[in-house]
Amino acid sequence: MSEEKTTVRAIVRGLEGQRAWVEVESGGCGRCHEEGGCGGQNLTQMFCAGPKTYLADNELGAGVGDKVQVAIAAGAVRQTANLAYGIPLTATIGGAVLGSQIGSDLASMAGAVFGLVFSTLYVRFRTSHPAGKFSARPHIISRS
Repeated sequence: MSEEKTTVRAIVRGLEGQRAWVEVESGGCGRCHEEGGCGGQNLTQMFCAGPKTYLADNELGAGVGDKVQVAIAAGAVRQTANLAYGIPLTATIGGAVLGSQIGSDLASMAGAVFGLVFSTLYVRFRTSHPAGKFSARPHIISRS
């Protein structure tokens, strides 16, 4: 049974080793409101005013200017957002609550800062390793 993927058309704008900088023709898969939609269009419209350019694995050897299909596992954007935002937010609030149980407002603030710093280090550690599920990273699946 194959894993469900979200695909989008893009143009290769640059190369970096075995990866390619791709400019997405639309800001996501367009399935934001459907079950399993990645939410990528909502995110890119919110934060990016100009062209949407991403780094994708390029095992097919696409060249600059090639029109390609880029795939990512369904839900990978949501999982990444949870990792990048959910964990630090939860750790910061948890640290503040634990600090308030120990002592004064100062202890609460120190707990919040500790939770934020610890969670940021954790997220950096988790995202610094290029290994992991290939389908969870953007990758070029075909050239047109």
